[in-house]
Amino acid sequence: MIAYSLKPMILERPLNFNPRVMYGVALVLCVLVMLTGCRSGSRSGSGPSGQRGAAADANTEAYVAQAKELRTAGRDDEALALLTRAIEANPTLTVAHLEAAEIYETKGDFEAAEKSFGTAARQDPSNFSAQFGHGRSLHLLNRIAEAVRSYLMALAIQPNNFDANLALATAYLQIDGPSQALPYAQRSVQINPSSGPARANLGSVYSQLGRHRDAVEQYQAAAELMELSPSLLMNLAESLGKIERYDEMVNTLDLANRLQPSAAAWERIGFANFKMKRFDESMAAFRQAIALDGSHYPALNGLGVCLLNQYLLSNKKDAEALSESMSHFRKSLRINNRQPRIVDLVARYER
Repeated sequence: MIAYSLKPMILERPLNFNPRVMYGVALVLCVLVMLTGCRSGSRSGSGPSGQRGAAADANTEAYVAQAKELRTAGRDDEALALLTRAIEANPTLTVAHLEAAEIYETKGDFEAAEKSFGTAARQDPSNFSAQFGHGRSLHLLNRIAEAVRSYLMALAIQPNNFDANLALATAYLQIDGPSQALPYAQRSVQINPSSGPARANLGSVYSQLGRHRDAVEQYQAAAELMELSPSLLMNLAESLGKIERYDEMVNTLDLANRLQPSAAAWERIGFANFKMKRFDESMAAFRQAIALDGSHYPALNGLGVCLLNQYLLSNKKDAEALSESMSHFRKSLRINNRQPRIVDLVARYER
């Protein structure tokens, strides 16, 4: 019998990064934080020039105060205009740069947000909001290595900040660093044990480290704490499969398909049923995957393996099964020709 272990798709991936939020499996945790602790760059003096400087500083601070009121009222464009005037009058006014950065981020102008947060961070290196905001904007621009540096600077200021620990763990995962991500993912769960996204994040870290029992525990905790999503269930199912809990894997994937049917979920159902020697159910699942997406080559491979086994179990008399098996393998190779095991099967059995 041909063993079915052909799985070129890896599903135990970190949660997807959404440009409007910092983390989610299909649902998300917003980590836009209130900016606090900003220091003004105002100066005072004596005599006429000092009085003019004090008056200018008072004007810029008034602009910022008015801008905050306008933001509360949802009038961001007017707020940004006032903040621009404040920055022109006093370029070292950190709070104005931070307020402007938040507006740019809300508008989705992440490049402008990064510049404003970066200016604030350079002006006031000990300002947590500036450093974390800079990291967040870099992250949103997919400048992950730079984001990591800013997150580390933010955590040097507030080591137990939940959002910064979660964001840093996410960033490390995105650059294939589960070992580096682990302590920050664990700390985010310790800080906020009731956070579903933090639990899911830790599950992703454990799965990448091959600690699938621990991953299952975290994914299941996440499922109890947050709205279920197909991606969370897919990751849970993948780790269940790694520890050979195939019945639970199938049940989890059935739930994922009820939420959003996908070829990937049906292919994994086929895989789990094959492992449990439920060959008819396995073939049906692979066919369902192909019906949803004819280009999903892992399902084509799975069905090809099932049919090839059917041919072998017939004492090599079921020529129709062999022909269909080779047809699926060839189609899979047309989609992805870098599959040496499939190439080998076709070479051996087509002869």
